[in-house]
Amino acid sequence: MSEDRYSSNFIWDFIDEDLKTGAYSEVCTRFPPEPNGYLHIGHAKAIYINFATAQRYGGKTNLRFDDTNPIKEEASYAEAIQQDVKWLGYDWNRLCYGSDYFERTYRYAVELIQKNLAYCDSLSADEIKAYRGTLTEKGKESPYRNRSIEENLTLFEEMKAGKYRDGEIVLRAKIDMDSPNILLRDPVLYRVLHATHHNTNDQWCIYPLYDFAHPIQDAIEGITHSLCSLEFENNRPLYDWVLDNLDDYQNQRPRQIEFARLNLENTVTSKRFLKRLVDSGVVDGWDDPRLATISGLRRRGVTPQAIRAFCEDIGISKSNSEVDPAMFEHHIRNDLKEKAPRMMAVLNPLKVIITNYENNIEYLDAPNNLDNEALGSRKVPFGREIYIERDDFMEVPENKFKRLSPGVEVRLMYAYFLKCNDVIKDNDGNVLYLECTYDPQTKSGSGFSGRKVKATIHWVEASTAAVLKTNLYENLLLEDKTGEKDMLDRLNPASLTVTDALCEPALKDAKAGECFQFVRNGYFSADTKHSTVNNPVFNRIVSLKSSYKPTRK
Repeated sequence: MSEDRYSSNFIWDFIDEDLKTGAYSEVCTRFPPEPNGYLHIGHAKAIYINFATAQRYGGKTNLRFDDTNPIKEEASYAEAIQQDVKWLGYDWNRLCYGSDYFERTYRYAVELIQKNLAYCDSLSADEIKAYRGTLTEKGKESPYRNRSIEENLTLFEEMKAGKYRDGEIVLRAKIDMDSPNILLRDPVLYRVLHATHHNTNDQWCIYPLYDFAHPIQDAIEGITHSLCSLEFENNRPLYDWVLDNLDDYQNQRPRQIEFARLNLENTVTSKRFLKRLVDSGVVDGWDDPRLATISGLRRRGVTPQAIRAFCEDIGISKSNSEVDPAMFEHHIRNDLKEKAPRMMAVLNPLKVIITNYENNIEYLDAPNNLDNEALGSRKVPFGREIYIERDDFMEVPENKFKRLSPGVEVRLMYAYFLKCNDVIKDNDGNVLYLECTYDPQTKSGSGFSGRKVKATIHWVEASTAAVLKTNLYENLLLEDKTGEKDMLDRLNPASLTVTDALCEPALKDAKAGECFQFVRNGYFSADTKHSTVNNPVFNRIVSLKSSYKPTRK
């Protein structure tokens, strides 16, 4: 792992104290995603915190799938999660499944029943909710709360044997129906669920709830610090209650510590809604580059180094907040600045005929990256007909417009000075092409030191240009200041613009996943899903302009 930018945070302070007092002799964390969808940028922060924390102390991190709900979970999701974690640059100590511990979890439930700390409840889900009370009203005990230990053991065994229908009966903890923490008002520990599990098939028809299974899984694996997001803070007393009442974990058990989640403004990170987008065909799968899924960011061309740097810069805090996406984009640009070759591509072409240039092709020297000489150089074809960006020409220039206009000279990048002499239009007044002249004495690198120009523009030679598809992205969601709109009603119809770009011929050889800076147009990556040999499709990763100003160095 790279050197930590910040010396400490509240989690590391807790761990320092635990190690100092001897509460733990080592550090073992875990990343426990549910395999019910693909990981997103919010998970990247959780991955970073768990793995970076363990690495800081020379410890270990397990990847464990929280697979206690077979209705929503799939093996394909588990496989995708493993790929994402590895791509981000992390490797786990052990790969585990919560379902690996179903038998032990069942035995621990029996232990609680034997201690008169759990009971089988025949109330319906709605009745349990009503009996639980509210923040201002105390709960009331279920009429089944005082079943005998023997009856509860029999009922629980019958639940396991498949005697009951889904929802007909549950196992609840016997804690405190008057507790101000509603989660401690006899929470459900087990429910009946007749569904095939991706890992255990039809071996079980009862499944533990997360709040019961999770502390047990942590304890079985010897996790020392269970790092989770802030919404689980109210669950911590239940986490501790479970372990406090199991004989196997009286000497040492995990310590749960909560941190703030990563929320990006106007960014979809709800797996439920992401699945709606995928299932409805609104997006091109979980790896659609408009999504903030890890696979979507990877396909778009974002590097794992940029994601890790972003998570590190955010830091580890205790307060929830929304992060400006401009901060994320800053780290993407910063990472690609010296990695990506700089090539020329014209997205909105305007033809230019250089009337005093002979009808032949010459090849000009062009550095691949001025910030990184190690990337070398290339030859760029130049000829009588070229294309420039339409936005780089204005017939009647506005104030402060310094690019090409009639009678004004600009420099063609890596080439010559160019002057516009005539504007050719159609009958409706639309500009068809420009007639220009060049100055052969002004070749780039020739040492010419005469007159100066105020702008340099990029271009591509017409006869050798490669016509390649580019995907330009904007935010998937429109802003909702009311906070009341359904996300499907906030979809941005301009979130994807597909256009054919005229590119340097060298770009036709781009391999899937390769990243480039298209001069003045942004950073682009060859799509890993739809690119073919000699016909790459380019996704714009991020534009070149940034509104983010780093505050820390």
